[in-house]
Amino acid sequence: MRRNSRARLGVSLLLVVGALGLGATPSTAADTPAAPSAIPSPSAYALDAAVERQLGAATAGSYLDAKTGKLVVTVTTDRAEEQARAAGATVRRVARSAAQLDAAMDALEAEAKITGTSWGVDPRTNRIAVEADSSVSARDMARLEAVAERLGGAVDVQRVPGVFHREVLGGGAIHGGGSRCSAAFNVTKGGARYFVTAGHCTNISANWSASSGGPVVGIREGTSFPTNDYGIVRYTDGSSPAGNVDLYNGSTQDISSAADAVVGQAIKKSGSTTKVTSGTVTAVNVTVNYGDGPVYGMVRTTACSAGGDSGGAHFAGSVALGIHSGSSGCSGTSGSAIHQPVTEALSAYGVTVY
Repeated sequence: MRRNSRARLGVSLLLVVGALGLGATPSTAADTPAAPSAIPSPSAYALDAAVERQLGAATAGSYLDAKTGKLVVTVTTDRAEEQARAAGATVRRVARSAAQLDAAMDALEAEAKITGTSWGVDPRTNRIAVEADSSVSARDMARLEAVAERLGGAVDVQRVPGVFHREVLGGGAIHGGGSRCSAAFNVTKGGARYFVTAGHCTNISANWSASSGGPVVGIREGTSFPTNDYGIVRYTDGSSPAGNVDLYNGSTQDISSAADAVVGQAIKKSGSTTKVTSGTVTAVNVTVNYGDGPVYGMVRTTACSAGGDSGGAHFAGSVALGIHSGSSGCSGTSGSAIHQPVTEALSAYGVTVY
């Protein structure tokens, strides 16, 4: 069932970003604001989380302002505006409440659950941003557009290139079941070391190696796909890998905390196919209708990615944000790398980044 819109490495080597790709589509909506060049400060992440806890459904979402870099909280009532301002947030009044946006996504879920489509909340436009890939037939496109029209401007539908698909490519960092994927982030619990990766990867095999046909370095302890897209593997080779992400330039990025991505913020994606690419978060609480089942509560970005990047790391500075789920590549320099929020995986398994 769809989530509510407000629910929000080993053998002494770095395991980052994978070799099993799920396709998605480029974000090219004409009314998407320009990307900021900054990432949220630690206080902005904390403010976003605090306002979400305090306001709940009284806010229709928050985003990072492209010009000022400040967190903007959308509200529809005087009371919510007062609370958001008291918390220290910049406030913007909008026409549609969280309940109205939820109702629009419920309608899409019930009437337009079509393979090759995705939708999520863009608080900058106060609308549901829908993408339909090239596999969606003219008949299904007409059905999707009819639902959107009935919802009276709450939904924006864009036809985009690319097709949701699975594909296995070479060059991955971890190997299991004859396929290659990669770890997103190294994590710990009670002194034991693990890595988290995509659930469609951990569905493939219980045993994972650092090289094709090599010795097992970790054993799967949990997996969730579809609906979610995360899994966890416990290191069993006695190693204590660092909690870094490979930047593919001879250096690494230390990861010291985790947070939920904010619409409008800049992010980076580290992957073994497209290496490190940059982008902007364009929508949250995204539903992606893959051919083998939907995933909910995802995050859509404009980072370039390709088959082979699946399972990898989405991050901003030292903050872990997500586990790469899917993409169909890039259109020019703009892509649509979709990630599973890492905070959900950390909570599900009771682990922390380090």
